[in-house]
Amino acid sequence: MGRDDSLRTYRGKRDFDRTHEPSGSSAPPGEAPRFVVQIHDARRMHFDFRLQVGDVLKSWSIPRGPSADPQDKRLAVPTEDHPLEYEDFEGVIPKGEYGGGTVLVWDHGTYEQLSHDAKGRPVDFAESLERGHATFRLHGAKLHGDYALTRFRGRDGDDAWLLVKKGPGRPTGHGTPDPHRARSARTGRTLAQIAAAGTD
Repeated sequence: MGRDDSLRTYRGKRDFDRTHEPSGSSAPPGEAPRFVVQIHDARRMHFDFRLQVGDVLKSWSIPRGPSADPQDKRLAVPTEDHPLEYEDFEGVIPKGEYGGGTVLVWDHGTYEQLSHDAKGRPVDFAESLERGHATFRLHGAKLHGDYALTRFRGRDGDDAWLLVKKGPGRPTGHGTPDPHRARSARTGRTLAQIAAAGTD
């Protein structure tokens, strides 16, 4: 599937004459795959977790946000692929548009792909996601260390995922971040400051 096909759903949900979100017109190169975690104060406050896979950002909505505590299992609901440029998006999506609300870049950085097969051989990351289990190491401003995404069948029959910090059996970090007190890893602003500015 080409990049344009991967972004068809993303583009179909947005009016780029109204929103400042990137349309995905170009794919900036990078030596290491990127990740971003955005706080999205929309109809319901949630975190968006995105991993660069090829030339798009694979995306999941995480209601409670990622946790650095290995005992926390975070529900991650898959959403449409986003363009790589979305890593830098911070601002206000207009009311009435899909996802209308304020977006803050809570964390971003690079990640290492750690997925292996039963014999310990590296597995293509896109393939590991397709199979329903992927492990990776985050190098962000706030999130560090190994994580795993694992797919399961939800109560409604749809696929959902769990995001879990891998590590010792006891907490090694903080749990749920407070979105109202969080500051942008890009600009240092809060959600309230971004909303007051009104644009990205």
